[in-house]
Amino acid sequence: MTDTTTPDSTSDVCVVGGGPAGLALSLLLLRSGFRVALVERSASLDRAYRGEILQPGGLALLDQLGCLAGATARGAYPLDRFQLVEGGRVLLDIDYGRLPPPYTSLLSIPQSHVLTELLERCRRFDGFHELAGHRVTDLVTGDGGAVRGMIAAGPRGRRTVRAACVVGADGRFSKTRRLAGIEADRIDAFTFDVLWCKLPLAHGRRPRAVRVFRSAGSPVLVHPSYPDALQIGWTLPHKGYAELAARGVAHVRDEICRAVPDHADLVRERITSLGDLTLLDVFAGRAREWARDGLVLIGDSAHTHSPLGAQGINLALQDAALLHPVLAAALRAGDVTAERLAAYTAPRSRDIDQVMKMQRIQAKAMLSQGRVARAVRPRLASLIQRTPIGSRVTRLIAHGNPRARVRADLFRPAVPTRP
Repeated sequence: MTDTTTPDSTSDVCVVGGGPAGLALSLLLLRSGFRVALVERSASLDRAYRGEILQPGGLALLDQLGCLAGATARGAYPLDRFQLVEGGRVLLDIDYGRLPPPYTSLLSIPQSHVLTELLERCRRFDGFHELAGHRVTDLVTGDGGAVRGMIAAGPRGRRTVRAACVVGADGRFSKTRRLAGIEADRIDAFTFDVLWCKLPLAHGRRPRAVRVFRSAGSPVLVHPSYPDALQIGWTLPHKGYAELAARGVAHVRDEICRAVPDHADLVRERITSLGDLTLLDVFAGRAREWARDGLVLIGDSAHTHSPLGAQGINLALQDAALLHPVLAAALRAGDVTAERLAAYTAPRSRDIDQVMKMQRIQAKAMLSQGRVARAVRPRLASLIQRTPIGSRVTRLIAHGNPRARVRADLFRPAVPTRP
């Protein structure tokens, strides 16, 4: 009988999840001289992704990491503005070109391009141990229940990685979080779900803006997707899909056409079955704890958000940048306790409170129905457009926490790397 248990390996940090948060943190730690084991369930980056919009804050962090040029060279294009369009009239027109340079646009970029660049940079370090195609099955604990590593199952059997700290960056349905026994609260702060589809566009026809359309029917989020596609997110009442689907694809298609008349021909041509649409259950969520002794959660493992404001990748990158100096100091002090990690979790929790509050305001302002909402919306849009309030809101959405920056002063240039 073949022995499918391999010997233990040891790293300073074991990161579970090879998304933007996990890979960015891995690279930051590697550049700071630490050994990192990365455990990722998927065997490759050839998988489906939703987030494809980077805000200026995310662009700045990737640039500071030295990864922006390489990621964009794989294919991307800038988007100039965000618009709220109601009944054919542009109520709100946020020009990102008015932001302080050098990051004065949104960026439409396949998430795989970002992840590929981050992963290739990590692979240059001798201290990087990659376990692709492995699922976490258990956590290794020590005295007092402190986490001291994890066990994963892969194609060649079980692997045990011992580490001073495990970082759960494995998404909204985090296995790491569940294994730690940490509860996560679902926050139904949004009264809608979203039907997503990606439709091919004729070359040269892509718009240069992210738009929310309000006309007949439900509001719709529309933005171009690299290289030549259009992403459409049609909102519908929360848990209302079953009733809608029962009326058939023709009805759904007609409703989407009513909502986005500018793209009606494309919708009629490309949406031929309900299988062409993906239902996204929109909810916010938070883990009740973000840190235990030897364990910390980041990205969607700790907090999830709605697609409004294109915050997902940016918040993940900011989590990594803000955790990096705290975790580096804790590792060097040999004290990776929850109390020590609170230097990250406490202020970051306040940041996320602010993001969630902003998303609720955005949802109410842009997506709410009814006579009162229709009457108030143009006035609110005018207030945002013509007063300093708009500039402050735009900077908050575009950049997030201004303290989220790469601490390059913690990097160790003498770390040996692979060619």
